[in-house]
Amino acid sequence: MSSFLYGAHVRANGIRQHYLRFGGRGEPLIVVPGVVTPAILWSHVAERLGDFFDTYLLDVRGRGLSESGDHLDYGFDSCADDLAAFIDDMKLAGVTIVGHSMGARIALRLTRRSGAKVQRLVMLDPPTSGPGRRPYPIAMERSRQLVEACKRGEGEAYLRSPGVARWPEPLLRQRAEWGGTCDLRALEVAYRDFHEQDPFEDLKLTRADVSLIVAGASGVVSEEDIEAFRSVCPQLSVCVIPGAAHQFQAENCDEFMEALGAMLRIALR
Repeated sequence: MSSFLYGAHVRANGIRQHYLRFGGRGEPLIVVPGVVTPAILWSHVAERLGDFFDTYLLDVRGRGLSESGDHLDYGFDSCADDLAAFIDDMKLAGVTIVGHSMGARIALRLTRRSGAKVQRLVMLDPPTSGPGRRPYPIAMERSRQLVEACKRGEGEAYLRSPGVARWPEPLLRQRAEWGGTCDLRALEVAYRDFHEQDPFEDLKLTRADVSLIVAGASGVVSEEDIEAFRSVCPQLSVCVIPGAAHQFQAENCDEFMEALGAMLRIALR
């Protein structure tokens, strides 16, 4: 039986935020996806999490069915404000956040604030770029091409072209369908903040119990990055999935689910 309950909108932090809810019982858990990933592309993960947690899957502003447009600030601070307002509006406490890529950076920014109501954060292959550090290895142009192809209605052809990692068929079709909802300016601002803001400073100031899952073949988090994370957070729990791609929730799903379940102390199968 599916754990999916419903999709809905809430007005929080002055904007329309869209979410999908799964399970409805247990401790609250929020999934925050990456830079060009609408919430629906994480539904297969949230379905399993919904068996254990009251699970909320968010569209970050400028993606999916959440508000977008030229009037919005897409910086990490504003996105963290959205997340804080969502938690308050939904009257959640003792929250676990699972953040992938950009979503991990947004959630980490939130956890350094007092009163954030976040108990635990699982970071999934977060960009480690920042001032004086190596660039994020996934080029913005690659993400831009995907979004633009989806906006033209050519997303499936792009995702099936040589050199593009092939997702499982149902997820590939969803990605093509929903990729065009991503605001290109939101993409540009996220890449700016990847390089201008320091995740290690955020981790140093975090008030949450933080753990890290690394996609071993993505190049996003290196061994040196792991040591740097541990130098500012010695208690950090780390799991590396050998050979896994950055989008491991799609391309290496079984291994990813096992690793995430271990971090959350549940059996995700």
